[in-house]
Amino acid sequence: MEMKKVMWMLKKDLIVLWRHKPRLISLILFPILMITLFGYGFGGTLENIPVVIVEQSSGPLTDQTVAAMKNMNLYDIKDILKDPDTARDMVDTGQVKAAIILPPNYDSMSEEPTVVMYLDSSDQLASQALVPATQALFSRLSGQLAIEKMQGGGMNPAAGSASGPGESFQSMVNAINLQIDRIYGDIKYMDFLVPAVLAMTIMFSCMFGMGQSIAGERERGELARLFMTPTSVSTVVGGKIISKLVIESGRAFLLLLVAIALFGITINGSMLLTVLLLILTALCFVGFGIMISARVATQEDYMQMVMPFAMPMMFVSGVFYPIETMPWIFQKIAYIVPLTYANDALRSVMLRGAGVGSIWVDILVLAGFTLLFFSMGVTRFNRDI
Repeated sequence: MEMKKVMWMLKKDLIVLWRHKPRLISLILFPILMITLFGYGFGGTLENIPVVIVEQSSGPLTDQTVAAMKNMNLYDIKDILKDPDTARDMVDTGQVKAAIILPPNYDSMSEEPTVVMYLDSSDQLASQALVPATQALFSRLSGQLAIEKMQGGGMNPAAGSASGPGESFQSMVNAINLQIDRIYGDIKYMDFLVPAVLAMTIMFSCMFGMGQSIAGERERGELARLFMTPTSVSTVVGGKIISKLVIESGRAFLLLLVAIALFGITINGSMLLTVLLLILTALCFVGFGIMISARVATQEDYMQMVMPFAMPMMFVSGVFYPIETMPWIFQKIAYIVPLTYANDALRSVMLRGAGVGSIWVDILVLAGFTLLFFSMGVTRFNRDI
């Protein structure tokens, strides 16, 4: 008899789950998304970092260098240019992570050329991968060049002396010098992490907070009692938006102050612009919460619908590691979620000292998402659920 009751309860819960299609889809889809993103994110390797090469001479060494870089998965060579200033501009504007500038005397066998790597050090993880790999590449090329010099001069490498008086084998091995020019100085991982963590914290707080604020009150009957008064939907929704925006903006500003006090985070750009970006990010995800909660009856339904969006968004938007570590399909997905643009804007201001002119695309996209979420939320809001 007891077993029949247990089976009846199981049948009832399965029927309820089947009737709540968003909850059922989330239950199946969410673990698949999480294990996929964990596997390809934290388990992936950093590859296809966009770089540009500057050729200022021509010869076998230049050809060998370019061919070696093309054969390495780490580099995604976007272009091969002649003008160093153009290459630097591409790094400054974020089109590439580094510019490898080969000097005019690069193919000269009688001189020691100095290669300059102009590096976007604001992406700390990409910098950690590029610097040692590039150093190893030119060290290997230096060794090959030294052997060619010795063979050309009729010298035996084991002899320990070069063709010229006082010239040692070690000096010939150092034939190619590599100079690293970090345009934003040495960036610690914490500096790289904090702007995105601020945006991510706002995202979770706003999205989950709206579930409690609207879906939770609807489930407890508080929203229905509120609508029994002469109150319009727009008034209720507007009040929820303003209260949540004030609370979450204050929380974000407090987190920013704590990060500055505890970890010595410096804001290279405008403090006012940073705060305004935090407010815009909060407004965007409050809008997302309004959109989802507009049609759900319970807080559990809300959470099941939000999680397949919130958790994957955290992984594909480059919070903890560069987007380049992800498979190409997830890289494409990254640019259709708002958290990516919030991360990019905050990092640009806080790490690079960027102004509105440099991040206007991020601002425009965030504003567009905000408008879309609010328009869908308000127009689809059901006061009778």
